[in-house]
Amino acid sequence: MKNERRKPYLYEAILSFGFLIAIMAASISIYGADPHIPMLIGTLFAALIAMKIGYSWDEIQTSMFDGIYQALQAVIILAIIGVLIGIWLLAGVVPSMIYYGLGILKPSIFLVATVIICSITSLATGTSWGTAGTIGIALMGIAQGLGIPAPIAAGAIISGAYFGDKMSPLSDTTNLAPAVAGTDVFTHVKFMLPSTLISYGITLVIFLFIGLKFGGEATDFSSIETIRTGIVSSFKISPLLLIPPIAVIVSIAFKVPAIPGITIGIIIGAIEAIVIQGANLGELLSAGFGGFVSETGIEMIDKLLTAGGLEGMMFSISLTIIAMMFGGIMEKTGQLDVIVGHLIKRIKSATGLITTTILTCIFSNATMPEQYISIVVPGRMYAPAYRERGLHPKTLSNALESSGTLTSALIPWNTCGAFMKGILGVSALQYGKWAFFNYLTPIMVILLSFTSITVAKLDKEHA
Repeated sequence: MKNERRKPYLYEAILSFGFLIAIMAASISIYGADPHIPMLIGTLFAALIAMKIGYSWDEIQTSMFDGIYQALQAVIILAIIGVLIGIWLLAGVVPSMIYYGLGILKPSIFLVATVIICSITSLATGTSWGTAGTIGIALMGIAQGLGIPAPIAAGAIISGAYFGDKMSPLSDTTNLAPAVAGTDVFTHVKFMLPSTLISYGITLVIFLFIGLKFGGEATDFSSIETIRTGIVSSFKISPLLLIPPIAVIVSIAFKVPAIPGITIGIIIGAIEAIVIQGANLGELLSAGFGGFVSETGIEMIDKLLTAGGLEGMMFSISLTIIAMMFGGIMEKTGQLDVIVGHLIKRIKSATGLITTTILTCIFSNATMPEQYISIVVPGRMYAPAYRERGLHPKTLSNALESSGTLTSALIPWNTCGAFMKGILGVSALQYGKWAFFNYLTPIMVILLSFTSITVAKLDKEHA
């Protein structure tokens, strides 16, 4: 039966979020579960609260549909990016980027080169985990030979890996943040550039000075050469294979919409796969759906280059849909308004709102230890507040990405922090202070908001 509808009390809205935090924390931290089912359970609990305050099931269902509808562009983009990654791997685009990137490694600038190499690899693959778990392992071994402490080397690896993860249109988090904020991935990436590049430049300078303390001209770089040799033996490497990513970058610069821009990259990659690598239509279709399977015989390369495909994006797509169901209920039933209203009632400036968003993302990373959730939940919380204050959604998406994505690796019990410890053998408590890029970026976003560089007003189109 439908009760008389009323505005939710603060404790009811907090119950919805509190239950989600509890179920996410227990499921991920204790049992190592994927976030999907805990998120779905939290959605059901939010629906019960909505029914308690007088909403009918039909209204709740409509609110979930509305939430999903807001993410449909992101779902489509995630799907075609999965296809793009598979095609680019088959064509040798990603292997070529990694091959040329590894060529810059020199002992005298090892730490700076490590940041750049991991940046290139992560930009090419869209994954910080894949970068750290492959190239990162090799670089940790070289650092040991150079006498560079493991925490410093891990900090350089993570700084580079998360730069690429943050800025690559192939990254799931780079697509998730604009989806929940209400903008598109290309607009999001362009707006992040100033604060990100400043933090990145500072990071490179710091590692350059730190690296001057270490010698090691006789260090064994055989592991890196093994990777390069393995890539050459399995792919035809050519500067022409850099055309697809350049085409996507040019599309961004000329304000081509995200879906056509990414599709251009797929088409050029498919042509090069046929012309340069000798692929056939069947291999293209297989790589587009199921991803590319690397069979070089070198475990490190195969682990890095086996990826992509529409099927491989279903994890992110399904989580996006469930998370937007939760956000739709919370927003349409007024539960978000009650919580956010109490959080920001004394906040008058854009800087205050951005700072609150960043702190909420960090809190989410610590309590619901999963970076996807630390983007989705704060994103749905604050999206209405940004709109009400006339701020463009890219202002919110920048704050979400710069804190939700980057600070996840700095928290030991977060899934990202736990993964990095398992892969690199160094805990977040040890490498955290050396991961300069990860904590400088959210600080830079806040500081630049005083000059309006990280603040954008709504234009007529978005208003």
